Amino acid sequence: MTESFLPHMNGVTGSVLQILRHLERHGHEARVYAPAAADMPRMIGHARIEAIPSVALPGYRTVRVGTSSTHRLSASLARFAPDVVHLASPFALGWRGALAAERIGVPAVAAYQTDVAAYAARYGVSLTTALAEAHIARLHRRATLTLAPSSESEEQLARLGVDRVRRWGRGVDAERFHPDRRLGAWEHRADAEAVVGYVGRLAPEKQVEDLRALADLPGVRLVIVGDGPSRPRLESLLPDAVFLGHLSGPQLAQAMASFDVFVHPGESETFGQTLQEAHASGIPVVATGRGGPVDLVRQGIDGWLYRPGDLEDLRERVRDLAGDVRKRQAFGRAGREAVEGRSWSAVCDQLLGHFVEAQELHRADAGLRAPRAVRPEPTPAGERKHWRRYIALGDSLTEGLCDPGPEGELRGWADRLALLLAAREPLDYANLAIRSKRVGDVCGSQLDRALQLRPDLVSILVGANDLVKQRVSIPLLATRLEDTVRQLREAGADVLLVTAFLPGNPAARVYVRRFSAWATALAGIARRQGAILLDTDLHPQLAERPNWGEDLVHLSSRGHRFLAYRAGVALGVPLADELGALDEALHAAERTGAGVWWRRHALPWVWRRLHGRAAGDGRSAKHHDYVRLGRERGVREPSEV
Repeated sequence: MTESFLPHMNGVTGSVLQILRHLERHGHEARVYAPAAADMPRMIGHARIEAIPSVALPGYRTVRVGTSSTHRLSASLARFAPDVVHLASPFALGWRGALAAERIGVPAVAAYQTDVAAYAARYGVSLTTALAEAHIARLHRRATLTLAPSSESEEQLARLGVDRVRRWGRGVDAERFHPDRRLGAWEHRADAEAVVGYVGRLAPEKQVEDLRALADLPGVRLVIVGDGPSRPRLESLLPDAVFLGHLSGPQLAQAMASFDVFVHPGESETFGQTLQEAHASGIPVVATGRGGPVDLVRQGIDGWLYRPGDLEDLRERVRDLAGDVRKRQAFGRAGREAVEGRSWSAVCDQLLGHFVEAQELHRADAGLRAPRAVRPEPTPAGERKHWRRYIALGDSLTEGLCDPGPEGELRGWADRLALLLAAREPLDYANLAIRSKRVGDVCGSQLDRALQLRPDLVSILVGANDLVKQRVSIPLLATRLEDTVRQLREAGADVLLVTAFLPGNPAARVYVRRFSAWATALAGIARRQGAILLDTDLHPQLAERPNWGEDLVHLSSRGHRFLAYRAGVALGVPLADELGALDEALHAAERTGAGVWWRRHALPWVWRRLHGRAAGDGRSAKHHDYVRLGRERGVREPSEV
């Protein structure tokens, strides 16, 4: 499962091609899932290429983003029946690939190859950096095993809370990239004493504009290989540089070997494949002392690392090599010797070892799970499980704020789910949720009352009020909630855990990382305790404005309906999806306004906080005891008489 593939050639594509060749040589069957693009091949050797519907990435017309659903990927993977799913530089398609692998019960190995968060910051969209980091963390936590290309990448993933990280670098084609490819009378050398070259995409995250620091170095000719959206701007900034555009194959190998110094200023490289190729070509490297280059460049042996952001230091490091032929040659020989043991064959053998480890970890994880599946499967001959006593625990979302009934009473998603469950036979239903309550309340008084009522189904949606506090310990909250789930399971109840969610507005983005970590914790609780998980991240449309009430904090009636039917699907209620679509069609004319938001909601909330009060103070649960929903079998309604 790769975010990038042919005909777009980059480091990710190159790695995937090398892996495919190695798998075929060793008798393994492979299939590639990649975003559809014009001129994409249908086969690579014996490996079939599955083109996934895609859209173009803004600014990169040749780069496609896969848009296929998790359901489609799951179905296709199930037909192929893989032993492991390899996620190459996963982000969009890779996230759905991780979910699909989980659905069909196979391990997923995620290769961290692109620092998407750093790219977001570099493109000037800092508001999305936290979102990108939260997504990266959640994706890699979901994978069975994560492969990091460098020590700095390992540290970055550790800061994001990702465990099970193994080091896996990249191989280099030391036959193609070789000192013998050097052209002594290269036409682009002209009268220059030293050619300083760069190879890579011409894009903001590569920081190629920093090479302006080298523009007036005496005796130096700057040669830039590559293409991208920044090329017009760079050509104006570096008018004396030679731009060769995109090169590949023998032409690229000749250009690389014909440099005298290779320079790479990008600070967001997780590895730095072109640095290895320069070393294989016998060329010394000058790179920033951050990211992947830290592990690839040996200071004063085969190159120099300059202080990140210090362009004067960059200039002096290049000047040192450009003016000393013997030092360049010595550094070049050392670089060549360093990469001779990093063949793609050796690196791919390591990858196969990681695949085996992922299978072992996956089997161990499965052994930790309770016998009950995370999502119940339908059973034949009418044997589907029916619940007779359902209790809803939580806060204002489960109480039903912003979802008034015909008589003004609050309904909410849990009330609607109860009616859905009661459609086939009577159901005793209690709703113990109260607005403003937190995890401690659910695990305290609400749990105590629930155990007294001896339910056979309990839903829990809580955590949002904890996560928006100034300080919060998610591990402590998760530990307490897991103990609650364990007690309910031991008492004989099935538990539906619903992940907390946010509206899709800029103000909510500051909490994205916390909500992501909380959802990851709930997924672990569900696996270990045999609970049923409703992962709202799989339903991004829930964040859309029409699904939120006029206070912008609670779900609207439409949002409550949507969540209720998604819960019905998670519980295996027959035709829940179809009923949800029908319900939505019947309410198509519903509209939500926000003109009185400040007066009705924002100012009262501020007043309560200033006085140390919460909206739920003094309130009791709307259904502290069971109410009977539905009707007994065999009893006809008056209208039927």
